[in-house]
Amino acid sequence: MTRDSAEFERRHTLVGKLGRETARLAARRPACKAPPRAMVSFTFDDAPATAATFAGARLEAAGFRGTYFACGGYMDGMDGPLAPYADWSAVRALAAQGHEIACHTHGHRNCAVIGPAEAVAETARNREAFEQHGLSAPTTFAYPFGDLSAGAKAALAPHFNLLRATHAGLMSKGSDLNQAPAVAIEGAAAARTGITWLERAMAEGAWLILYTHDVAEAPSPYGCTPAAFEAVVGKVRELGLEVVTMAEGAARLTA
Repeated sequence: MTRDSAEFERRHTLVGKLGRETARLAARRPACKAPPRAMVSFTFDDAPATAATFAGARLEAAGFRGTYFACGGYMDGMDGPLAPYADWSAVRALAAQGHEIACHTHGHRNCAVIGPAEAVAETARNREAFEQHGLSAPTTFAYPFGDLSAGAKAALAPHFNLLRATHAGLMSKGSDLNQAPAVAIEGAAAARTGITWLERAMAEGAWLILYTHDVAEAPSPYGCTPAAFEAVVGKVRELGLEVVTMAEGAARLTA
């Protein structure tokens, strides 16, 4: 078993599940405002190459922008299960088009495994890599594998305006900015899941954060097809939700 697979499997264990539930009670930072209107964010974990090319172009064509949670290690050529990943040139091009380049851990390490101090060090290394390659310092973060501990959450919170997890839900007044919910658009149910949650966000006037990984005709289990992605983008346009980056959404709930 590779390190990545071992750290991924932890999130499915009882220890992992209990750790995340415990963390939801700790180091909370409640949003002080409700969204001014129904909003949605498109986020891409690990920045696979297909998310940068197809998905980025599709969002731009619709007048939207997304958020890419990138690992400096992957952009430096480190191997991973969703390779190939966007390189530094591709990520800079995304930033130039107005997409947000946000933070994962540099080596895609699981924050619950490596502990609070190492989690902070990993994000600091990622921030330094961003700056060395001409990118702005990231202000939002996503926990790799969606896994975390109460200690890692508390240690990372002062360094970011928002930290995103992977439990499903919507953001509104009182939601935790240090463990924000997000809905996966992945697998065979990607389009159906995305559309269901978009309709719910519209009805409740809430902020929906969507996430996926690769966008390809034969995607990984953690990605979606171009057709599914198109269906979700089309539903956003039909409903008229405002599309915001993670940084923009965080500002709306705190400013």
